[in-house]
Amino acid sequence: MLLTRMLAETAQHAGHADIVRELIDGKAGNTEDRLGDDPVFWNKFTGRIRDAAETFRSA
Repeated sequence: MLLTRMLAETAQHAGHADIVRELIDGKAGNTEDRLGDDPVFWNKFTGRIRDAAETFRSA
């Protein structure tokens, strides 16, 4: 019973994290095909995450 509960909780929170990611990057599903070593992409990507986090930090 405990294992089932933990699996359900983990899946739910993983789903929440995926929803947040989709809201930030505007893409649904797996986006690994466009990830790489491009520093411009990563600076822009992490900047958007920081900006989204700041809206909650101030609240």
